[in-house]
Amino acid sequence: MQLNEHLLKSVLHLTDEAGQILKKFYCQPIEIYHKSDNTPVTDADLYVSQFLIEKLTALTPNIPVLSEENCNIPVDIRQSWERYWLIDPLDGTQQFIDKTGQFSILISLIHQNRPVLGVIHSPILDTTYYAMHQFGAYKKQRHQVQRLPRRHIDLMHPLKIAIGQTSNPEKVRSILAKDFSCEFVFYGSSGLKSALVAEGSADCYVRLGDTGEWDTAAAEVLLSETNGVIFDRNFSSLTYNQRDHLINPHFVMAADAQINWQKIFQFNL
Repeated sequence: MQLNEHLLKSVLHLTDEAGQILKKFYCQPIEIYHKSDNTPVTDADLYVSQFLIEKLTALTPNIPVLSEENCNIPVDIRQSWERYWLIDPLDGTQQFIDKTGQFSILISLIHQNRPVLGVIHSPILDTTYYAMHQFGAYKKQRHQVQRLPRRHIDLMHPLKIAIGQTSNPEKVRSILAKDFSCEFVFYGSSGLKSALVAEGSADCYVRLGDTGEWDTAAAEVLLSETNGVIFDRNFSSLTYNQRDHLINPHFVMAADAQINWQKIFQFNL
């Protein structure tokens, strides 16, 4: 299977369909459950997960689908996959429950353990970010599409750092170089915070907490096409489908890969 515009348009179409389903759930009372890690899950998560698995399987019958809501697949089976779809049917379930509108659908295609196609779709905001390897990154808002330019950060201005709405700013500030100037942007789902970095509304997204590989894969493609970078506390790249679990280490998504981030983020002090 080749990466091409036809594949991308097909994925964007079924993502829009999934978004319409989420909007219907959003307007009605929903049942809330809790997973073993005490994070919430709803009927909307489960329904859209099954919908996307079925649609992606029909689109590419030979490519398996790994969803956050259906991820109990042994690593020895997963590691035999040359390519697979990785999805989060509702990124920001708490935002969905709280009716903030700041949640998204995340879909990515992984090839040889690296994300090569990514879609971040916010149905309530009517905004979609998408990218494909060596194709560019784009933002579609309502019916207007714009290509996202390669980003370069001017460190003469305070660094704009996106964090979760319940995150502790002082904890993030503690890993910055002493007296480094920054300001915080509080926002919803992980996928949408990464989109803020790609589009220029933030310079970094810092996550000092658990996420899944499905939370970052689409962002990897978006940032790679806009001069961005993602690194963990050791300034190493994130990995995909190479461990027995699917939990990411703490990470930073930054808009400019040319900056020496080790002088700014000092994790080990």
